[in-house]
Amino acid sequence: MAIFAGNRKFRTLALAFTLTAFIGVNAGHLVQAQNPSAAQQPVAPVLQPGDVELTKSVAMIFVGATGLGHEHGVEGHLAAGHISFGAAQNAGVLVFDMKSFAAETTLARQYVGLAGEIDRATADAVTKNMHSEGVLNVAKFPQAKFEITSALPRAAAQPGQPQEFVLDGQFTLRGVTQPLRVLAVVEPVQGWSHVRGGFTILQTKYGITPFSKALGAVGVADELKIWGDFWVR
Repeated sequence: MAIFAGNRKFRTLALAFTLTAFIGVNAGHLVQAQNPSAAQQPVAPVLQPGDVELTKSVAMIFVGATGLGHEHGVEGHLAAGHISFGAAQNAGVLVFDMKSFAAETTLARQYVGLAGEIDRATADAVTKNMHSEGVLNVAKFPQAKFEITSALPRAAAQPGQPQEFVLDGQFTLRGVTQPLRVLAVVEPVQGWSHVRGGFTILQTKYGITPFSKALGAVGVADELKIWGDFWVR
């Protein structure tokens, strides 16, 4: 994602549960999921089983740095979502509202492990560049989509432990579709399924040239780490 960049070692987070990290599957790699403080249990569910509660569900992105650039945290939301856990086909879809993605929010920076706050003017400039034609091009591609082919248990559930599911499907970003696998942890909470999982992608696989300047002395990494923290009815 061609936005500002910097030097700082990304620290692995493992706050709420254990996942198998960085298992490569075609264009996707599994990453450890997080447990953000802002993802609170929804109130008064008015959804069909399998529907995602959009107001409490978030997606987070860690943008790494190259050279002398800066790392970034990005927060975004879903336009629609449905997951049928246990389904071997037509298991659902997650539609990401790309215009909602904003850089350097407090939640995003905390979630991906970045210290401190970024001033609003800088954050707005990063977001504007991220939305631009050369990067996400949200004017032309306002949505990204994960079409889930299957959502099957990874192994038998253990007493008192969340269930892990493997979500296989196709991820479309900026008009480019690649196969994707996500390892998700699903925990029942008072009528909801709290779903957390993550994966990595390479920007270049989706037609994005990672930002760089000063002959490459300042830039962002090709790899993006992406997490979802969703509440499903």
